[in-house]
Amino acid sequence: MVEVRDEYGAAVAPSRDESLHLDDLAIEGGSPTREQFLVFGAPLLGPEEIDEVVDTLRSGWIGTGPKVMEFERRFADYVGASHAVAVSSCTAALHLALSTLGVGAGDEVITSPLTFAATVNVIVQLGATPVFADIVRETMNIDPESIERAITRRTKVIVPVHFAGQPCQMDEIMGIANRHDLDVVEDAAHAVGAMYHGQKVGSLGHLTAFSFYPNKNITTIEGGMVTTESSTWAERIRRLRLHGLSSDAWGRYNSSKLTLSMVEEPGYKYNMTDVQASLGIHQLSKIERFRRRRRKIAEIYDRAFRPSPYLMLPSVISGIRHAHHLYVVHLNLDTLKVDRDRVAGALLAENIGTGIHYIALHLHPFYREWLGHRRGDFPNAEDVSARTLSLPLTAGMHDQDAKDVVSAVRKVLRHFRR
Repeated sequence: MVEVRDEYGAAVAPSRDESLHLDDLAIEGGSPTREQFLVFGAPLLGPEEIDEVVDTLRSGWIGTGPKVMEFERRFADYVGASHAVAVSSCTAALHLALSTLGVGAGDEVITSPLTFAATVNVIVQLGATPVFADIVRETMNIDPESIERAITRRTKVIVPVHFAGQPCQMDEIMGIANRHDLDVVEDAAHAVGAMYHGQKVGSLGHLTAFSFYPNKNITTIEGGMVTTESSTWAERIRRLRLHGLSSDAWGRYNSSKLTLSMVEEPGYKYNMTDVQASLGIHQLSKIERFRRRRRKIAEIYDRAFRPSPYLMLPSVISGIRHAHHLYVVHLNLDTLKVDRDRVAGALLAENIGTGIHYIALHLHPFYREWLGHRRGDFPNAEDVSARTLSLPLTAGMHDQDAKDVVSAVRKVLRHFRR
């Protein structure tokens, strides 16, 4: 028998329904690659998390209390920061970090256009103006040279986004910040467990915001964390996360004397609960195992898709440890008859969930109209925005799940090739 190899160099061995209809897409009436839908970002929870939640529910204290404080201590130790403050989301973490730095009307905050809306929404909510700096196409992280060009006398803060779990060029960014007397708030929603030159993300910039959303590397269902070296900033964030009160309910409950809470400044309702922290305590203890598993799935994809005429893999810079939150490919649209959205829809029909990270923010209606941006302003971000597709990558995936993704991607791209 003559061995047939595809354009990736892999042996073509038809299996299941593909033996009869190798190129029939499910979206066009064929059989899907797998029977069960593969969720794009499913969390991995074990009995330890469940038992801890039950213990919290039985304790009689489910709000912000001892387990939140334990999670904060453990997280600070893990990233190597002096202080960690748990909050209700990464959005809250970013909002509190910028608010603590005094960001407000008349200020400008520089960040990437290739990020989730929350990064920029919080800037607007504080009355400041977001200023975009283009990305490095190969890494999808903000370009330090573009940051330098975007600085004006109104610039107050730089918000680098560690895209997909790969740290930005922090030496260059911190150098720029120091030269211009600016603060740096890292958006590390993707980067729990990432390292830059041997130092964990969370101990690099002045303040760092993390996410524990269900699809993140560790989860508290909803939740976030702010880390910093400044005890002054940490104290203010703790106050702002709960209405600006001088003490929280746990502090009053633990006191041997009457303690009155006084409003010291107008704050927010951004606190994390002990129920959420119960998950976080055990998720954090598994973070290195989770990261190794994510890396293994990423390596399966790397071997399958490098090289490929139909897609490109982002570059990884030297001196970093990738958190492997997302596995992002760029479609080579010149080799395909369809756009990215059509490919994503076809994979969905094959029972493979995917993500799009992201439609560049300056192309969204609000920011396009309010800031006066137009297509062509940030060409690298726009190019990635049109081509980007994120494949399933979770600690709970089996090798066969990853192989199913590979099969489905190859099947779809073969079908749509020019």
